[in-house]
Amino acid sequence: MNRQQTNRREKKGRILRAARAAFGVQGFQGATLQGIARRAGLPKPNIVYYFGSKERLYEAVLHDIIHDWNDAFDHLQPDADPAMALDRVVRAKFERVINDPRSSRIFAMEILNGAPYTQRHLREAIRPWLADKSAVIAGWVNDGRIAAIDPIQLIFMIWAVTQHYADFGAQVLVLMDRSAYTETDLAHIADALSAFVLRSCGLEPLTHADHALPGLAAFGPAGEDALEQNDRVVDQDAHHGQRD
Repeated sequence: MNRQQTNRREKKGRILRAARAAFGVQGFQGATLQGIARRAGLPKPNIVYYFGSKERLYEAVLHDIIHDWNDAFDHLQPDADPAMALDRVVRAKFERVINDPRSSRIFAMEILNGAPYTQRHLREAIRPWLADKSAVIAGWVNDGRIAAIDPIQLIFMIWAVTQHYADFGAQVLVLMDRSAYTETDLAHIADALSAFVLRSCGLEPLTHADHALPGLAAFGPAGEDALEQNDRVVDQDAHHGQRD
């Protein structure tokens, strides 16, 4: 990769990171290209040059989020040990959403609005990906390595249970009487989710000498502040479509 390509990639990365932060806090409607440019430390024309419009930038952010999460499922390989693979998938997916709850919120709002910017990508890219990963799980079932289970529903379940603690973090923290997740909380939740998924597949939960999940930081306020923050994001994103 030459210097020009490196510079281009670095700028696009800065823009995408700034856009994630802006869309996560302000929603699609509230975020502006000018505001994203300020966050990225770049002139607004750079965003237009690389992405064309706010809509296309938003699509790029959503595609990045989806593929970041789906990378966690790379552990699903035909010759892998099913218990080890599923445990790693659950923990990797959980770590990703806990470390970046704003991205989880962006995706949740997109889906709640009918997936206007992701439907094509879901059909053309994620359906084949889902079929590939489902085939691995189906192979394990056929070989008697795990209990009979619907592979697609298992993947949906892993998506759902891991994202719950980010998308509904304010609710979870209030009900757990926490101001933020502690490392102990996160390790316990990851263990519980892994055990739940493995038992659903007729597998014994794994034991881990070190339950800490590296890189997991406490995030987000609890109580009224958290609920008000989530309400602001929902209100701002209730109507997709305002242009910059």
